[in-house]
Amino acid sequence: MSGATGAAGEVRRTALYEAHRAAGAKLVEFAGWEMPISYGGVSAEHLAVRGGVGVFDVSHMGRIRTAGPDAERFLQRLLSNDVAALAVGGAQYSCLCRQDGGVLDDLFSYRLDQAEYLTVTNAANHERDLGWFREQAAGFEVEIEDRSAISAMLAVQGPEARGLLGEGTESGAAALPARMRVGEVELFGEAVLACGTGYTGEDGVELIGAPDAAVRLWAELVRRGVEPVGLGARDTLRLEV
Repeated sequence: MSGATGAAGEVRRTALYEAHRAAGAKLVEFAGWEMPISYGGVSAEHLAVRGGVGVFDVSHMGRIRTAGPDAERFLQRLLSNDVAALAVGGAQYSCLCRQDGGVLDDLFSYRLDQAEYLTVTNAANHERDLGWFREQAAGFEVEIEDRSAISAMLAVQGPEARGLLGEGTESGAAALPARMRVGEVELFGEAVLACGTGYTGEDGVELIGAPDAAVRLWAELVRRGVEPVGLGARDTLRLEV
């Protein structure tokens, strides 16, 4: 199963599209993707994340791998934060800038190894961001790879998120990366990259893995009582009240 379908100009779908339909999601077009805005209602999903745990399909967001001897120097040129300060296994929030300092996007980068990074872009800006990465790579010894179509991404968020996910590891919640850290984890039998990041203001992790693995993880989490949450509540959860 692929992570995205649809020819250029057509609305795309994530690997979890059929799971969303089966769950009765209200699907809408968002940034060129057919995504769930809600399942049982935005308010209920919002409260589920604030009080317990919810799972979001955020596979529509872009994922760019940058690797090679000049990877750090290259990203240091493009991003507003100090990439040199990012240790292996660390996460960093920053802006992607034009040469004049104008902002193209806000995004997260993860340092997977000494000369390997993964950057997560916003869905609406991904193609432009990817083009900018490739254009600016001239003169740098780096490899730019778009991994969006060969991976999927889930966000598991809420005060009970880590405890529940810990049930799927051999050593419990301690196996999960801390806030602003990243690491490879086997979760309910699926190999994923677990990132201690998220947009809800609650604790939790974001999981990046093969599309088929994401489908199985989603089903397992829902079976364990995790609330499916759409993009509507993802937006309201960002607000401070």
